Amino acid sequence: MARLFTEQFSFSKGDSVVVIGLGRFGGAVAQSLMRLGHDVMGIDRDGEPVQAWADLLTHTVQADSTNVSVMRQLGVADFAHGIVGIGTDLASSLMTVMALTELGIKDIWVKAMTPEHGQIAQRIGAHHVVYPEADMGQRVAHLISGRMIDYIEFDDGFAIAKVHAPAATHQLSLAESGVREKFGVTVVGIKRANEDFQHATPHSRVLADDLLIVSGPTRKVEAFASQK
Repeated sequence: MARLFTEQFSFSKGDSVVVIGLGRFGGAVAQSLMRLGHDVMGIDRDGEPVQAWADLLTHTVQADSTNVSVMRQLGVADFAHGIVGIGTDLASSLMTVMALTELGIKDIWVKAMTPEHGQIAQRIGAHHVVYPEADMGQRVAHLISGRMIDYIEFDDGFAIAKVHAPAATHQLSLAESGVREKFGVTVVGIKRANEDFQHATPHSRVLADDLLIVSGPTRKVEAFASQK
């Protein structure tokens, strides 16, 4: 789920990010952001995860993230983005969102376990809510039930997927197969074995073993991916 922060709402390279809660989710996000060139401060109430991540992040601090004064002393107000990855402690999660809001953080993300958790977080200042278990479950279901190799769904009912080329497209150009007219999706790229990715044009010819990158309304992408 760490890829969400670059797939859906990309940060500018070098932005400073504070990740609060260094469990499985928070740690994975923090490590991915470090690899992408961001400065990351990790904060956790417990000392064990702080020590575990000390050599992997820009800074790690053991602190109470619900205490606004402590967060201000740590310089959290200077960060461009705040990610609250606290797991099962609902009160701590929401109080941390409130603290980040009070500090004026302009881009606050929160991991939520339930829709109610997410709704409250947004009401008190969170800009983005992530549901890791639900999102991953939905993604896996799509990968298992169809011909999809990868799948990303956005909040506005739009999706992008990597799929095996269905038989209706084989040995035809995209103009000849009429994918957009028949299925309501757009083929944006083609990946062929042992060849570089190529952006699709109406004249692009599809072979049986090609992988297609398609975009469009979620239901239409799902229907296209189900074609044999």
